[in-house]
Amino acid sequence: MALGAVAEPPVRRRGSDYAQLSRRISQAGLLERRPASYVARLVLTLGAFVAGWVAVFLVGDSWWQVALAAVMAVATTQVAFLGHDAGHRQMFRRRGPSEVVGLVAGNAAVGISYGWWVDKHNRHHANPNHEDEDPDVGAGALVWTPEQAVETRGAHRWMASRQAYFFFPLLFLEGLSLHVASIRAIIGREQSGRYATPMRHRVVEAGLLLAHTVGYVALLLAVMSPGKALVFAAVHQGLWGLYMGCAFAPNHKGMPMPTAEDELDFLRKQVLTSRNVRGSRLVDTALGGLNYQIEHHLFPNMPRANLRRAQPIVRAYCVEQGISYAETGLIESYRQALGHLHDVGRPLRG
Repeated sequence: MALGAVAEPPVRRRGSDYAQLSRRISQAGLLERRPASYVARLVLTLGAFVAGWVAVFLVGDSWWQVALAAVMAVATTQVAFLGHDAGHRQMFRRRGPSEVVGLVAGNAAVGISYGWWVDKHNRHHANPNHEDEDPDVGAGALVWTPEQAVETRGAHRWMASRQAYFFFPLLFLEGLSLHVASIRAIIGREQSGRYATPMRHRVVEAGLLLAHTVGYVALLLAVMSPGKALVFAAVHQGLWGLYMGCAFAPNHKGMPMPTAEDELDFLRKQVLTSRNVRGSRLVDTALGGLNYQIEHHLFPNMPRANLRRAQPIVRAYCVEQGISYAETGLIESYRQALGHLHDVGRPLRG
């Protein structure tokens, strides 16, 4: 979808637009950290995560482990959301405590590199949905622009032409992809010998990832047969990847994709490329607050619990400025994302 497709009247690009909104948000006290609330969330979420693994140990060599694998996929995703919040310093102002939470949630509990994710996610936030700058829309198993589509070859070309049908099935492999990308980020080097991915605590991250992997495999093989352990891992990792993908897919997929020719200020760059998902507090919890994607992109260090209160302020301000504010239901968000993927592959089907 081209940026010019957004229906909105021409507006002056004033550098003060975001500053005015930021003042309103600050005056409402919505940028203040809520450490006590986050400590409670950490205790409850990590407590449920640990309790789930205790249940796996107690159930033992039983096919009921398949049901527990599904439960642990949900728990793992909720822990991953904590790592996301820590990466944005939504919990604490100081880097130290935020990194401790991020390393525990990401490397030790979930098995993905916190340092790699922070580097990748920061680049996404700086230029959301920008084909050349946002790593989340780079060509891969899926393609996001017609230009990426025409460059595909062979089996990838055939798949790209029908990629909308493959989107959800591919998400079952997202968990494995995140694990592999994390390992590559930790050990990968450029031709010069320098590490390709900047990382503050590379040795610690490597040790925690190794401990996670050894602990995961050892626990499963200690309490169930190899066959059941393999099924458990497949269900757990597959559903975790699906859940993660379903939580992130509504945010930007199918929204305008700016190019170097589009001159957008920070406010418009973040709002026009993001989509909110309507819903209750249950949706807030299920999507880790990412359903307020517009507010999150405008104020990435805003505590998750404040995003709901910030939404009416941001939406009203966008109306004042004549800026298109995208908000839809969850199912409709998937329809729009899949529609975009289908349209991108259309030339290949011809």
